[in-house]
Amino acid sequence: MNPSISIALKSVVEARRTSMKKDYDSSWDLEEGEDGNLPHDEDAFDKKYAEWKKRKWIKWLKENLSFPFTVKRMEDDDDAYFTNIAEKKPFRLGHKIKVLGIEDEEDRHGIIIKCREGRKIGYVPLCDVEVTPKDDPNYWPVREYAVWFANR
Repeated sequence: MNPSISIALKSVVEARRTSMKKDYDSSWDLEEGEDGNLPHDEDAFDKKYAEWKKRKWIKWLKENLSFPFTVKRMEDDDDAYFTNIAEKKPFRLGHKIKVLGIEDEEDRHGIIIKCREGRKIGYVPLCDVEVTPKDDPNYWPVREYAVWFANR
């Protein structure tokens, strides 16, 4: 690819990410309450969910995420978090890991991300991680995917 085209594309992608962060409407997001995790604004959630159903997630995430970035593993369908194994094994519940890219998609686990923890490379479902802090430009794209995946 022509270097000037590559630079121009990177500028457009970065401008889109910055715009998403500044102008982002999070009124659809879930809030923890007595009745569980419910949307702050149900109409906004329904509108967002309709948008998500049409979305080509891998393409959209590749356009809206900036790799690499750091996440924390918040979910793990393994029973290891009932023992002390999770503390010692890489890519487990509570661990901070670096996301290197999007690897694949599976029916059961959704989009799989390629990650690094220390010197080890592994693969984790995107829906199991969270970007922190909330003002990180990668927060909302990952959050949108995780909420959509949990509610599909």
